[in-house]
Amino acid sequence: MGKASVTLAAHLAIAEVPVSVVVDFDSGTDKLLRIDLTDANTALTPQIVDDVEAFSNWVNTNLDDAACRYGIGGYLENRTIYAGRQLFSDAGEARSLHLGVDIWAAAGTVVRAALDGTVHSFKDNAGQGDYGPTIILQHNVNGLTLYSLYGHLNRASLQHLQVGKQVHAGQKIAEFGAADENGNWPPHLHFQLMLDMQGNQGDFPGVCKPSQKAEYLEIIADPNLLLNFLPEDYK
Repeated sequence: MGKASVTLAAHLAIAEVPVSVVVDFDSGTDKLLRIDLTDANTALTPQIVDDVEAFSNWVNTNLDDAACRYGIGGYLENRTIYAGRQLFSDAGEARSLHLGVDIWAAAGTVVRAALDGTVHSFKDNAGQGDYGPTIILQHNVNGLTLYSLYGHLNRASLQHLQVGKQVHAGQKIAEFGAADENGNWPPHLHFQLMLDMQGNQGDFPGVCKPSQKAEYLEIIADPNLLLNFLPEDYK
């Protein structure tokens, strides 16, 4: 566990903090399908990943076959599948280490604030392969300043937002965006936790170079500390 995760876990343990699952997951009826986007998943070819319609069909088929409403995965996955996307390429080492958790579900799926807090910033990161509409919230967790990022939203989610606006744990803040507005990805939510925004507004790297892992784990906490899904919640 990285330094940021240890720090967040310690502050969560000080006193009870109201925490909400960021989607409407019902542990009594829903199951989570683990979706592996590493090169260990030989069924997911570069040709599928590079075609958003084929990629969406692949995600939806897997969810349907497993009778799951939600897919999940990603924290610290080494996603070499990104190699063909210019946003993640580099003259040297490519960015491939995923820093958040992805929750896969239909466009229009409701997104809820994980914790009480305020709107830190928001932005439509509209480039190919980017986050699309993104909201970042700021929280106080027993004296620790924490930021939560919600990426790949629909554009309507950014309407009527104001920096400093208060939100409450469990409050609807957004919806999943379709591919034509979410950065050209199958509909999903990128959920990420940071202890330091490093001057960013409405954006923060969601993928880093593997050589930068230790550096980022100083400020990037494991989102599963808030999601609190149990082993029995998985398919």
